[in-house]
Amino acid sequence: MGRKFKKLSIKISTECLDAVEETIVPGQAVKTPKAANKSNFLGEIIRQNLFGFSTPVEIEVTFADEDQRKHTEVKVEKDRRERYPIFLDGETVNGKINIRLRDGKKLEHNGIKVEFVGSIELFYDRGKSHEFLTLSQELAAPGELRQNTTFDYEFKKVEKQYECYNGINARLRYFVRVTIARRLADIVRERDIWVYSYRMPTEVNNSIKMEVGIEDCLHIEFEYNKSKYHLKDVIVGKIYFLLVRIKIKTMELSIIRRETTGAAPNLYNESETITKFEIMDGAPVRGETIPIRLFLGGFDLAPTFRDVNKKFSTRYYLNLVLIDEENRRYFKQQEITMFRRKIDDGYPPDEE
Repeated sequence: MGRKFKKLSIKISTECLDAVEETIVPGQAVKTPKAANKSNFLGEIIRQNLFGFSTPVEIEVTFADEDQRKHTEVKVEKDRRERYPIFLDGETVNGKINIRLRDGKKLEHNGIKVEFVGSIELFYDRGKSHEFLTLSQELAAPGELRQNTTFDYEFKKVEKQYECYNGINARLRYFVRVTIARRLADIVRERDIWVYSYRMPTEVNNSIKMEVGIEDCLHIEFEYNKSKYHLKDVIVGKIYFLLVRIKIKTMELSIIRRETTGAAPNLYNESETITKFEIMDGAPVRGETIPIRLFLGGFDLAPTFRDVNKKFSTRYYLNLVLIDEENRRYFKQQEITMFRRKIDDGYPPDEE
Protein backbone atom coordinates (compact mmCIF):
# COMPACT_ATOMS: atom_id res chain seq x y z
CA MET A 1 0.00 0.00 0.00
CA GLY A 2 1.08 3.56 -0.55
CA ARG A 3 -0.07 4.65 2.89
CA LYS A 4 -0.20 3.17 6.37
CA PHE A 5 -2.99 3.84 8.84
CA LYS A 6 -2.86 3.61 12.58
CA LYS A 7 -6.59 2.94 12.97
CA LEU A 8 -9.21 1.71 10.56
CA SER A 9 -12.03 1.45 13.10
CA ILE A 10 -12.96 4.97 12.03
CA LYS A 11 -14.46 7.21 14.67
CA ILE A 12 -15.04 10.96 14.42
CA SER A 13 -12.19 11.86 16.72
CA THR A 14 -8.71 13.34 16.64
CA GLU A 15 -7.03 9.91 16.41
CA CYS A 16 -8.66 8.99 13.10
CA LEU A 17 -8.08 12.27 11.34
CA ASP A 18 -4.53 12.70 12.63
CA ALA A 19 -3.67 9.19 11.41
CA VAL A 20 -4.70 10.13 7.89
CA GLU A 21 -2.42 13.15 7.77
CA GLU A 22 0.64 12.07 9.76
CA THR A 23 1.51 8.45 8.87
CA ILE A 24 2.46 8.84 5.21
CA VAL A 25 5.30 6.78 3.75
CA PRO A 26 7.73 9.30 2.15
CA GLY A 27 8.19 9.16 -1.60
CA GLN A 28 5.06 7.15 -2.32
CA ALA A 29 1.70 8.08 -3.80
CA VAL A 30 -0.98 9.03 -1.32
CA LYS A 31 -4.26 7.09 -1.35
CA THR A 32 -7.11 7.23 1.09
CA PRO A 33 -8.46 3.93 2.44
CA LYS A 34 -10.80 2.03 0.10
CA ALA A 35 -10.91 5.05 -2.24
CA ALA A 36 -8.69 7.09 -4.50
CA ASN A 37 -9.78 10.55 -3.37
CA LYS A 38 -10.38 12.50 -0.19
CA SER A 39 -14.04 13.27 -0.93
CA ASN A 40 -14.96 9.58 -0.68
CA PHE A 41 -13.10 9.31 2.58
CA LEU A 42 -14.94 12.36 3.92
CA GLY A 43 -18.19 10.81 2.79
CA GLU A 44 -17.37 7.71 4.81
CA ILE A 45 -16.68 9.86 7.87
CA ILE A 46 -20.00 11.67 7.46
CA ARG A 47 -21.87 8.40 7.06
CA GLN A 48 -20.35 7.02 10.23
CA ASN A 49 -21.25 10.21 12.04
CA LEU A 50 -24.88 9.75 10.98
CA PHE A 51 -24.86 6.22 12.37
CA GLY A 52 -24.16 7.29 15.90
CA PHE A 53 -20.63 8.60 16.15
CA SER A 54 -20.40 12.13 17.49
CA THR A 55 -17.90 14.95 17.77
CA PRO A 56 -15.16 14.53 20.37
CA VAL A 57 -16.50 17.40 22.49
CA GLU A 58 -19.75 18.80 23.83
CA ILE A 59 -20.20 22.57 23.60
CA GLU A 60 -22.69 24.39 25.81
CA VAL A 61 -23.53 28.08 25.36
CA THR A 62 -25.12 29.88 28.32
CA PHE A 63 -26.28 33.47 28.90
CA ALA A 64 -25.35 35.35 32.06
CA ASP A 65 -28.86 36.42 33.10
CA GLU A 66 -30.87 33.71 31.36
CA ASP A 67 -32.95 32.73 34.41
CA GLN A 68 -34.12 36.31 34.99
CA ARG A 69 -34.72 37.14 31.33
CA LYS A 70 -38.11 36.93 29.64
CA HIS A 71 -38.63 34.08 27.18
CA THR A 72 -40.89 33.47 24.21
CA GLU A 73 -42.09 30.33 22.47
CA VAL A 74 -41.81 30.43 18.69
CA LYS A 75 -43.34 28.08 16.15
CA VAL A 76 -40.42 26.69 14.15
CA GLU A 77 -42.23 23.83 12.43
CA LYS A 78 -45.85 22.80 11.98
CA ASP A 79 -46.05 20.89 15.26
CA ARG A 80 -42.96 22.11 17.10
CA ARG A 81 -42.19 25.21 19.12
CA GLU A 82 -38.89 26.40 20.58
CA ARG A 83 -38.29 28.58 23.64
CA TYR A 84 -35.82 31.46 23.35
CA PRO A 85 -34.55 34.16 25.74
CA ILE A 86 -35.62 37.67 24.68
CA PHE A 87 -33.05 40.42 24.11
CA LEU A 88 -33.60 44.04 23.11
CA ASP A 89 -31.68 46.41 20.88
CA GLY A 90 -28.56 47.74 22.61
CA GLU A 91 -28.43 45.08 25.32
CA THR A 92 -25.18 43.27 26.12
CA VAL A 93 -24.99 39.58 25.21
CA ASN A 94 -22.64 37.70 27.52
CA GLY A 95 -22.22 34.40 29.30
CA LYS A 96 -20.08 31.27 29.37
CA ILE A 97 -19.04 28.58 26.93
CA ASN A 98 -18.47 25.15 28.46
CA ILE A 99 -16.42 22.66 26.44
CA ARG A 100 -16.47 19.09 27.72
CA LEU A 101 -14.15 16.43 26.31
CA ARG A 102 -15.73 13.07 25.58
CA ASP A 103 -14.08 10.05 27.23
CA GLY A 104 -11.42 12.34 28.69
CA LYS A 105 -9.48 12.46 25.41
CA LYS A 106 -7.45 15.47 24.40
CA LEU A 107 -8.52 17.67 21.50
CA GLU A 108 -6.09 19.31 19.10
CA HIS A 109 -7.40 22.45 17.45
CA ASN A 110 -6.37 25.43 15.33
CA GLY A 111 -8.06 28.01 17.52
CA ILE A 112 -11.40 28.60 19.22
CA LYS A 113 -13.59 31.64 18.61
CA VAL A 114 -17.06 32.91 19.50
CA GLU A 115 -19.21 35.11 17.28
CA PHE A 116 -22.45 37.01 17.64
CA VAL A 117 -24.26 36.79 14.32
CA GLY A 118 -27.34 38.33 12.77
CA SER A 119 -28.47 36.57 9.60
CA ILE A 120 -31.36 36.33 7.15
CA GLU A 121 -32.12 32.97 5.54
CA LEU A 122 -34.20 32.89 2.36
CA PHE A 123 -35.68 29.43 1.88
CA TYR A 124 -36.38 29.88 -1.84
CA ASP A 125 -32.64 30.53 -2.21
CA ARG A 126 -31.83 27.04 -0.86
CA GLY A 127 -31.69 28.39 2.66
CA LYS A 128 -28.69 30.58 1.85
CA SER A 129 -27.68 32.69 4.85
CA HIS A 130 -26.97 36.42 4.48
CA GLU A 131 -25.06 37.60 7.56
CA PHE A 132 -25.68 41.31 8.14
CA LEU A 133 -23.95 41.37 11.55
CA THR A 134 -20.86 39.49 12.73
CA LEU A 135 -18.90 40.26 15.90
CA SER A 136 -16.01 37.96 16.78
CA GLN A 137 -13.82 37.21 19.80
CA GLU A 138 -10.91 34.77 20.05
CA LEU A 139 -11.19 32.39 22.98
CA ALA A 140 -8.05 30.27 22.52
CA ALA A 141 -5.00 30.22 20.25
CA PRO A 142 -4.12 27.01 18.37
CA GLY A 143 -3.15 24.21 20.72
CA GLU A 144 -4.87 21.36 22.48
CA LEU A 145 -7.46 20.89 25.20
CA ARG A 146 -6.59 18.27 27.81
CA GLN A 147 -9.49 18.86 30.18
CA ASN A 148 -12.97 20.36 30.33
CA THR A 149 -12.72 24.11 29.85
CA THR A 150 -14.96 27.14 30.41
CA PHE A 151 -14.58 30.45 28.57
CA ASP A 152 -16.28 33.78 29.28
CA TYR A 153 -17.58 35.88 26.40
CA GLU A 154 -19.13 39.34 26.16
CA PHE A 155 -20.52 41.44 23.32
CA LYS A 156 -21.27 44.86 24.81
CA LYS A 157 -24.34 46.90 23.92
CA VAL A 158 -24.95 45.12 20.64
CA GLU A 159 -27.04 46.92 18.05
CA LYS A 160 -29.90 44.63 17.02
CA GLN A 161 -31.78 46.78 14.55
CA TYR A 162 -34.23 44.12 13.35
CA GLU A 163 -36.77 41.93 15.09
CA CYS A 164 -36.45 38.17 14.77
CA TYR A 165 -38.85 36.54 12.34
CA ASN A 166 -39.66 32.99 11.26
CA GLY A 167 -41.89 33.05 8.19
CA ILE A 168 -42.78 31.05 5.10
CA ASN A 169 -39.81 31.99 2.90
CA ALA A 170 -37.68 34.09 5.24
CA ARG A 171 -36.08 33.72 8.63
CA LEU A 172 -34.22 36.40 10.57
CA ARG A 173 -32.20 35.19 13.53
CA TYR A 174 -29.54 36.29 16.00
CA PHE A 175 -27.31 33.67 17.56
CA VAL A 176 -24.05 32.97 19.37
CA ARG A 177 -21.75 30.70 17.35
CA VAL A 178 -18.77 28.83 18.78
CA THR A 179 -16.22 27.42 16.33
CA ILE A 180 -13.40 25.03 17.17
CA ALA A 181 -11.15 25.11 14.11
CA ARG A 182 -9.65 21.76 13.09
CA ARG A 183 -7.62 20.45 10.20
CA LEU A 184 -10.39 18.63 8.40
CA ALA A 185 -13.74 19.71 9.79
CA ASP A 186 -14.54 22.50 12.23
CA ILE A 187 -16.77 21.83 15.22
CA VAL A 188 -19.55 24.42 15.39
CA ARG A 189 -22.23 25.05 17.99
CA GLU A 190 -24.96 27.71 17.67
CA ARG A 191 -27.50 29.00 20.16
CA ASP A 192 -30.27 31.42 19.21
CA ILE A 193 -31.77 34.35 21.06
CA TRP A 194 -34.99 36.17 20.13
CA VAL A 195 -34.96 39.92 19.57
CA TYR A 196 -37.96 42.24 19.97
CA SER A 197 -37.92 45.61 18.27
CA TYR A 198 -39.92 48.61 19.49
CA ARG A 199 -40.25 51.24 16.79
CA MET A 200 -43.41 53.27 17.03
CA PRO A 201 -44.99 54.53 13.80
CA THR A 202 -44.21 58.18 13.19
CA GLU A 203 -47.09 58.97 10.86
CA VAL A 204 -50.47 60.22 12.05
CA ASN A 205 -52.79 57.35 12.91
CA ASN A 206 -55.80 58.24 10.80
CA SER A 207 -59.02 56.27 10.59
CA ILE A 208 -59.82 54.31 7.43
CA LYS A 209 -62.92 55.14 5.39
CA MET A 210 -63.59 53.45 2.08
CA GLU A 211 -66.42 52.66 -0.30
CA VAL A 212 -67.03 49.59 -2.41
CA GLY A 213 -69.83 48.85 -4.80
CA ILE A 214 -71.25 47.61 -8.06
CA GLU A 215 -73.15 50.18 -10.09
CA ASP A 216 -76.91 50.07 -9.42
CA CYS A 217 -76.48 46.82 -7.42
CA LEU A 218 -74.42 47.35 -4.28
CA HIS A 219 -72.98 50.30 -2.40
CA ILE A 220 -71.40 49.96 1.03
CA GLU A 221 -69.08 52.06 3.16
CA PHE A 222 -66.77 50.65 5.79
CA GLU A 223 -64.85 52.46 8.48
CA TYR A 224 -62.07 51.32 10.83
CA ASN A 225 -61.11 53.42 13.83
CA LYS A 226 -57.42 53.67 12.86
CA SER A 227 -54.82 52.40 10.41
CA LYS A 228 -52.04 51.43 12.86
CA TYR A 229 -52.51 48.87 15.62
CA HIS A 230 -50.29 47.45 18.34
CA LEU A 231 -50.18 43.67 18.73
CA LYS A 232 -52.66 43.63 21.66
CA ASP A 233 -55.02 46.19 20.14
CA VAL A 234 -58.70 45.97 19.19
CA ILE A 235 -59.92 46.72 15.68
CA VAL A 236 -63.18 48.64 15.90
CA GLY A 237 -65.23 49.52 12.86
CA LYS A 238 -68.61 49.75 11.14
CA ILE A 239 -70.05 48.73 7.80
CA TYR A 240 -72.90 50.77 6.27
CA PHE A 241 -75.18 49.34 3.57
CA LEU A 242 -76.31 52.23 1.38
CA LEU A 243 -77.66 50.18 -1.54
CA VAL A 244 -78.42 46.45 -1.62
CA ARG A 245 -79.93 44.96 -4.78
CA ILE A 246 -78.14 41.63 -4.73
CA LYS A 247 -78.81 38.84 -2.28
CA ILE A 248 -75.91 38.79 0.18
CA LYS A 249 -75.59 35.45 1.97
CA THR A 250 -72.71 36.14 4.37
CA MET A 251 -69.87 38.56 5.10
CA GLU A 252 -66.38 37.70 6.42
CA LEU A 253 -63.47 39.71 7.78
CA SER A 254 -59.97 38.27 7.75
CA ILE A 255 -56.43 39.38 8.58
CA ILE A 256 -53.90 38.43 5.92
CA ARG A 257 -50.12 38.51 6.28
CA ARG A 258 -48.27 38.91 3.00
CA GLU A 259 -44.59 38.05 2.91
CA THR A 260 -42.44 39.36 0.06
CA THR A 261 -38.89 38.09 -0.46
CA GLY A 262 -36.21 38.84 -3.00
CA ALA A 263 -35.80 41.89 -5.19
CA ALA A 264 -37.27 42.93 -8.51
CA PRO A 265 -37.65 41.29 -10.94
CA ASN A 266 -37.34 38.11 -8.81
CA LEU A 267 -39.97 38.73 -6.15
CA TYR A 268 -41.71 35.93 -4.27
CA ASN A 269 -45.02 36.58 -2.54
CA GLU A 270 -46.66 34.30 0.01
CA SER A 271 -49.91 35.06 1.83
CA GLU A 272 -51.37 33.39 4.89
CA THR A 273 -54.66 34.00 6.65
CA ILE A 274 -54.03 34.76 10.32
CA THR A 275 -57.71 34.68 11.28
CA LYS A 276 -61.08 34.75 9.57
CA PHE A 277 -64.50 35.20 11.12
CA GLU A 278 -68.06 35.76 9.98
CA ILE A 279 -69.47 39.18 10.84
CA MET A 280 -72.88 38.76 9.20
CA ASP A 281 -75.11 35.83 8.30
CA GLY A 282 -78.15 36.62 6.19
CA ALA A 283 -79.22 39.33 3.80
CA PRO A 284 -78.69 42.96 4.90
CA VAL A 285 -81.14 45.72 4.09
CA ARG A 286 -80.59 49.28 2.98
CA GLY A 287 -79.55 51.52 5.86
CA GLU A 288 -78.32 48.65 8.04
CA THR A 289 -75.10 49.06 10.05
CA ILE A 290 -72.86 46.11 11.05
CA PRO A 291 -70.41 46.72 13.94
CA ILE A 292 -66.91 45.21 13.92
CA ARG A 293 -64.83 44.43 17.00
CA LEU A 294 -61.77 42.22 16.60
CA PHE A 295 -59.33 41.57 19.48
CA LEU A 296 -55.78 41.01 18.20
CA GLY A 297 -54.15 39.70 21.38
CA GLY A 298 -54.97 36.06 20.72
CA PHE A 299 -53.32 35.79 17.32
CA ASP A 300 -49.76 34.99 16.26
CA LEU A 301 -48.81 38.44 14.97
CA ALA A 302 -45.52 40.24 14.45
CA PRO A 303 -44.86 43.87 13.55
CA THR A 304 -45.00 45.09 9.98
CA PHE A 305 -41.55 44.76 8.37
CA ARG A 306 -40.67 46.91 5.37
CA ASP A 307 -37.67 46.03 3.21
CA VAL A 308 -35.62 44.40 5.98
CA ASN A 309 -31.97 44.60 4.88
CA LYS A 310 -33.34 44.70 1.31
CA LYS A 311 -34.23 41.02 1.67
CA PHE A 312 -37.88 40.70 2.73
CA SER A 313 -41.03 42.52 3.87
CA THR A 314 -44.19 41.49 5.72
CA ARG A 315 -47.42 43.47 5.52
CA TYR A 316 -50.88 43.02 7.01
CA TYR A 317 -54.25 43.53 5.35
CA LEU A 318 -57.85 43.62 6.48
CA ASN A 319 -59.83 41.67 3.90
CA LEU A 320 -63.60 42.19 3.76
CA VAL A 321 -65.47 39.56 1.71
CA LEU A 322 -69.17 39.48 0.76
CA ILE A 323 -70.64 36.27 -0.67
CA ASP A 324 -73.96 36.23 -2.52
CA GLU A 325 -76.41 33.37 -2.95
CA GLU A 326 -74.69 32.31 -6.16
CA ASN A 327 -71.38 32.11 -4.25
CA ARG A 328 -69.90 35.08 -6.07
CA ARG A 329 -67.38 36.90 -3.92
CA TYR A 330 -66.94 40.66 -3.59
CA PHE A 331 -63.97 41.83 -1.58
CA LYS A 332 -62.01 44.89 -0.54
CA GLN A 333 -58.55 44.89 1.01
CA GLN A 334 -56.96 47.58 3.14
CA GLU A 335 -53.40 47.58 4.48
CA ILE A 336 -52.87 48.20 8.19
CA THR A 337 -49.64 48.69 10.12
CA MET A 338 -48.76 46.50 13.11
CA PHE A 339 -46.25 47.54 15.78
CA ARG A 340 -44.98 46.26 19.11
CA ARG A 341 -45.25 48.13 22.43
CA LYS A 342 -42.91 47.57 25.38
CA ILE A 343 -45.72 47.75 27.92
CA ASP A 344 -47.49 44.79 26.27
CA ASP A 345 -44.40 42.61 26.76
CA GLY A 346 -43.88 43.60 30.39
CA TYR A 347 -41.18 46.23 29.84
CA PRO A 348 -41.44 49.81 31.11
CA PRO A 349 -42.29 52.23 28.29
CA ASP A 350 -39.65 54.60 27.00
CA GLU A 351 -39.63 58.05 28.56
CA GLU A 352 -41.01 60.75 26.32
